[in-house]
Amino acid sequence: MIRTFGFKSPKKLLAFPDARRDHIMGPIEAPIKLVEYGDFECPFCGQAYPVVKAIQRELGNSLCFAYRHFPITTVHLHAEHAGEAAEAAGAHGKFWEMYDILFQNQDALEDEDLAGYAAVLGLDADRVMAEILAGAYSGRIREDFSSGVRTGVNGTPTFFINGVRYDGAWGLEELLEALTRAAA
Repeated sequence: MIRTFGFKSPKKLLAFPDARRDHIMGPIEAPIKLVEYGDFECPFCGQAYPVVKAIQRELGNSLCFAYRHFPITTVHLHAEHAGEAAEAAGAHGKFWEMYDILFQNQDALEDEDLAGYAAVLGLDADRVMAEILAGAYSGRIREDFSSGVRTGVNGTPTFFINGVRYDGAWGLEELLEALTRAAA
């Protein structure tokens, strides 16, 4: 039986976070799993970013959070390179540090900004930029994007709670309530 946690419409299901491929924060066995399909240049994702951070603080080890790329490149011209910068940082164990920097600096996502962020994280900025320009991580970005399309993602941010798409408001109170209900 599929639990929809009181959501209004039928929901598409999503595979749970996979520790072998997804970037996750929190224990993979946590009772609450939140997956976000996002775009580093999307202003709505920027508004959701502090909400997700607050939820992570509130729920602690009860939450497994995964971020998947869904760059809307027709509108956000820097989103794909920003995602690749996060992946390049992730190859050196610094995905979440780059994730934070990118969302905290959404108005500065030009390639030279990305190189600067890589340097701040202690990464070889020239190497990171060479990887981005060569599209070294574009396959990973496309893989996330395609998985989003298959599960009905058509905008950002899109959240899935315990595998079920959440279409409610993503303010702190609303999203926290939906996550708490999902755990019950």
